[in-house]
Amino acid sequence: MRMVLTFLLLAAGLVLAVVSYFFLAAPLGLPAHEGFSNPRLPFAPLIFILGVILLFLAPVVYELLPEQEGRA
Repeated sequence: MRMVLTFLLLAAGLVLAVVSYFFLAAPLGLPAHEGFSNPRLPFAPLIFILGVILLFLAPVVYELLPEQEGRA
């Protein structure tokens, strides 16, 4: 169970970080004006940080959850 939950947290964190960085925060194309450096979605950096937090919490969850009795 802890392995599944760890991989789910890793996958969710990675997807959030990659999607928020490449598709929501980083504008595509050549810079045309000064406002081009602003993210397309105002809270995209917050979504990226949430993804990184989930990535760092995955090993914590793995270590803190008890291992099942049937597995060695």
